[in-house]
Amino acid sequence: SCSHGAGRLMSRSKAKNVFTLDDFVRQTEGVECRKDAEFLDEIPGAYKPIEEVMSQQSDLVEVVATLKQVLCVKG
Repeated sequence: SCSHGAGRLMSRSKAKNVFTLDDFVRQTEGVECRKDAEFLDEIPGAYKPIEEVMSQQSDLVEVVATLKQVLCVKG
């Protein structure tokens, strides 16, 4: 068993204060999602790097594939 995701690096409110809507559009390029201020707290930069998280679990799992997000639905 391993983490189901990377986990947050910062709180939702901090993400809204640190990042701009332009950052959100740039970081979600190639991902189909709503790109407005209401969803700024879901910016990828607010999450831990998945590569780092998975490397910390190398004693639990063997990574055989890496998936790329193409769609995000929230709300």
